Amino acid sequence: MDAATSEERGTTERVLTLLGLLQQRQVWTGPELADRLGVTPRTVRRDIERLRTLGYQVQASQGVGGGYQLGPGQDLPPLLLDDEEAIATAVSLLTGAADAVAGAGDAALRALTKLDQVLPTRLRHEVRALSASVESFGAGRTPADPEILMTLAKACRDQVEAGFDYPSENQTRRRCVEPYRLVASDRRWYLLAYDLDRDDWRNFRVDRMTHVSARTWHYHPRPAPDAATYVQESIASRVYPHQARFLVHAPADTVRAQIPPSAAVVRQRGSELCEVISGAGSLDFVLMHVLLLGHDFEVLDPPELRKRCHALAEKLLSAGATTSPAPDMEEP
Repeated sequence: MDAATSEERGTTERVLTLLGLLQQRQVWTGPELADRLGVTPRTVRRDIERLRTLGYQVQASQGVGGGYQLGPGQDLPPLLLDDEEAIATAVSLLTGAADAVAGAGDAALRALTKLDQVLPTRLRHEVRALSASVESFGAGRTPADPEILMTLAKACRDQVEAGFDYPSENQTRRRCVEPYRLVASDRRWYLLAYDLDRDDWRNFRVDRMTHVSARTWHYHPRPAPDAATYVQESIASRVYPHQARFLVHAPADTVRAQIPPSAAVVRQRGSELCEVISGAGSLDFVLMHVLLLGHDFEVLDPPELRKRCHALAEKLLSAGATTSPAPDMEEP
């Protein structure tokens, strides 16, 4: 019985190895597969039939350039992924789950859940590190280095300090932080972390980081702000010299569809009202953007912006006043 069990296990492992080879390359010849598996071409043919029985459409062709290749079937059979492929797939699914494409988020989350169920323990921890350490707002971001994302996600999960080089004030400095969450915006990835040098919460652009490493020094979690909200408010208003708040007479969903998440924070204030928080280099710039939304609105903060409203209204009225027509240009 032990010998039979061992032989069956060996056959199963060989068939799975054969499946992995067929997924790596479009066409394999029988002798190539036999050489890779260390068996005879006859055994390869038997293993091909075993795969077909399991639902894999393995096609065989004769002549020059012929061989075995996987074809599409009526049902979706299982896939074999190596460690790097499984982690890369999880990263892609996680990014897809954070996107706001209709239906894509739910499908990505379902796929990520299935992947998590079948992953070996050593990889499941890697995937769950990402799942537990990523938040998002918006969609359509530029890709980030998966290796850096994995390093930061594991540091968030394990609650260990992280270090990286980061540009600041025209020079690159080494930053030591307590990483809390990765946040995906509509444009790029950010890390929300407690900056040990500045003794405060900060968010960092992942695409600006270099020489990222996780340390072995564990930290005790601090009371933390909501990660997605903190990062969105920071990149939409706090990084600018001027911030403004408006009460807009339109539903929040309507206004969110008009403003990128990285440009303003939109908070619901009843079914027909919302609050818009944004920042810019000048108050006039923020005012014009809210004006162009096309909705009635009120200035909440800062008080001096109300004066700018009156000044802008006077300019618009002056520009729209009736004036004498400009003289016709003479023909050359």
